[in-house]
Amino acid sequence: MVGKKPLFTAKDALALAGAACISLLAVFLFSRVGELRGMGYAGVFFISLLSSATLFMPMPGFAVVFAMGAFLNPVLLGIAAGAGSGIGEMTGYLAGYAGHNAVQRTRIFRQHREGIGKYGPLGIFALAFVPNPAFDIAGVAAGAIRMPLWKFLAAAIAGKTARYILLAYAGGIAYGFWQWG
Repeated sequence: MVGKKPLFTAKDALALAGAACISLLAVFLFSRVGELRGMGYAGVFFISLLSSATLFMPMPGFAVVFAMGAFLNPVLLGIAAGAGSGIGEMTGYLAGYAGHNAVQRTRIFRQHREGIGKYGPLGIFALAFVPNPAFDIAGVAAGAIRMPLWKFLAAAIAGKTARYILLAYAGGIAYGFWQWG
């Protein structure tokens, strides 16, 4: 089979192993959310990072942002959560970057590749802004098509920050509503 690319190179396997280790660590550390919550904005940053660092196993970091919206500044809370969540999405990007030859053979990748290829970082922003449990696939596709990491991170952080600011405001409003009821 001359000319056929291998599914994984040693460098690809190392990046994929790193993404898997980060995901496993996130699952383990998520049990310590109560301690992180008491840390304010830094705790929300780490909770959001951990909840987004898991590949295809969504963790409920958004619930913490919603609840903390009643007690912290919603804009600063959204920035902390969006930055943490956007950085946590690097695991999907790295998995796509590492396994690009294997990923490119799937139907779902081809669909995401077309959309991300057409809309670029704007597509990543839109997918990050909308509550989307399948955002990991967009990260995998972005890594597989070799979107520059800084563009992926900027778009993911911006989209998630905008979403979490709105979510924090909603949490604050809901808390006020429940206090009146």
